Amino acid sequence: MHIEVVTLFPELIRAQLGAGVLGRAVARGLVQVGTEDPRAHATDPYRRVDDRPYGGGPGMVMAVEPLATALRAAATRLPAASPVIALAAQGPTLTQAGARRLAQLPGLLLLAGRYEGIDQRLIDALVDEELSIGDYVLSGGELPALVVIDAVVRLLPGVLGDAASAEQDSFGDGLLDWPQYTRPEAWEGRRIPEVLQGGNHGQIRRWRLAQALGRTWQRRPELVERRSLNDEERALLEEYCAGAGIEPPRRMT
Repeated sequence: MHIEVVTLFPELIRAQLGAGVLGRAVARGLVQVGTEDPRAHATDPYRRVDDRPYGGGPGMVMAVEPLATALRAAATRLPAASPVIALAAQGPTLTQAGARRLAQLPGLLLLAGRYEGIDQRLIDALVDEELSIGDYVLSGGELPALVVIDAVVRLLPGVLGDAASAEQDSFGDGLLDWPQYTRPEAWEGRRIPEVLQGGNHGQIRRWRLAQALGRTWQRRPELVERRSLNDEERALLEEYCAGAGIEPPRRMT
């Protein structure tokens, strides 16, 4: 996969390309990440990429011409089917399903905004979709762009050492992850659940599924409410709720 990021701070993007899962994916040639700085396409002597908003108000707005030129320059390095995605608060929130969709594409062109926003004419003319990472305000789109890149890249074939790791992550199948444990077996009086030490893979699978269902119901109930539970999942969730002393969902279809 090839990803390009149009950003006023390319160093923020490049700084993350040498670490962790993303760094290994880049080093192995599984993903290529490039940047394009709109300042390189500004035509005035001060390399300005922003201006005052029409209609008044605080702050500055990113100007259309340098951004358009930067987007078009970055697009020449990408496969033809690569969408342009602007990181913006008004976009739908990134989900695991959304990350899986993007991971199927040959490339992505991410636009990281700054200041009060981007001239709407550029959004209308050159952006295919907008995407948010949550209902809060950041200083710019670089961190959201990195979140998108990380979420997508770890889903690419060969990036993780064990492909099942991505499948079993939280939200991999619409549920939060089950509790994880490692050695030692006891720590400050707290022991690993016996079922995980018994070697019965059927029991372990059922315990993990019950924990995922129960934790999701306690912490993100809307995920359970919109999930179609099968007979096993309904039974396991009822058992979990009974053991935890909490009310199960009223409807489990």
